[in-house]
Amino acid sequence: MSGEVNIKRLAQELNISIATVSKALNDSYEISLKTKNRVWDLAKQLNYTPNPAASNLRSNKTKTIAVIIPFVANNFFSRAIKGIEEIVRKYGHHVLIYQTHEDIEMEMSFINSLLNGRVDGILTSVSSSEYNGDYYKNLVKKVPLVFFDRVYKNLDAYNVTTDDYEISFDATVHLIECGCKKIAYLYGLENLPAGKARFSGFKDALEAKGLTVDTNLIIKYVNDEEQNLHQISALLSLHQPDALFSSIEEFVIPAYTACKALRFRIPEDIKIISFSNQATAHLLNPALTTITQPAFEIGREAAICLFKILNKKGHGDNQDIILKSTLIKRESTSC
Repeated sequence: MSGEVNIKRLAQELNISIATVSKALNDSYEISLKTKNRVWDLAKQLNYTPNPAASNLRSNKTKTIAVIIPFVANNFFSRAIKGIEEIVRKYGHHVLIYQTHEDIEMEMSFINSLLNGRVDGILTSVSSSEYNGDYYKNLVKKVPLVFFDRVYKNLDAYNVTTDDYEISFDATVHLIECGCKKIAYLYGLENLPAGKARFSGFKDALEAKGLTVDTNLIIKYVNDEEQNLHQISALLSLHQPDALFSSIEEFVIPAYTACKALRFRIPEDIKIISFSNQATAHLLNPALTTITQPAFEIGREAAICLFKILNKKGHGDNQDIILKSTLIKRESTSC
């Protein structure tokens, strides 16, 4: 069949009604994803080009999703974005990415600028600089929003996270079983549920194995690599721990640098374990034992949840979705 490619032609070729094609092209929640994909695939194959301005005016949709994250140049978030994009494309939408650089004022400024209908929904991983739950408590009433990885609890919103408590517990037990008794904790995300859950898992594992938390062996992340290096160097010099448990990957390079400068041999003198999605973890010398989060799957699941909201489905679903992280044992914790 040749000639003009319009909605009528798409309907004829697919043997469905014009109304169904129109609704599918406008991403109506009345049409199944399977049918939408059939319509979208044929439209692409035949180079069907609708009038997007008219279409968007009729549907009041922008076909755009905002993704608000602390950093783009981070292996976890780059993988999460790929997962988000996979789902967003299936629904015929585009992605706008905003990075906050852990600045809560910038984060709120971005979101406030989007509230006038510039996007259909928001996926966000919040800044860790301070707790901002009251702002989001009001926000979730105004705009379709899903939290992933870094979330706020007890809000009427989907949260897509990982098993932070359980995996921290398991990682700490691994260190203890390797003979470590004086484990230092490098504390990040302390204002967020993820950071608190990781520390609780660490603390409870120590207590379960008859050890106690030594506050002298805890340092907290600051947004300055030189200062983090100084903190770790002082910790090693003054207290000689036999292991470092890093709750965020930003501590990894300062930790290795400090150990090298102070001639702490890894893993003979000190063992290191860290939450990290760094693709280069196995290339460090020695290779780093990591707690690796399923970043791609987290992004994918968060996008699925957002489209449930947009398509008015998923009511009554459990809004807390928890995926499993993986402890990957490498040379930095060899027993």
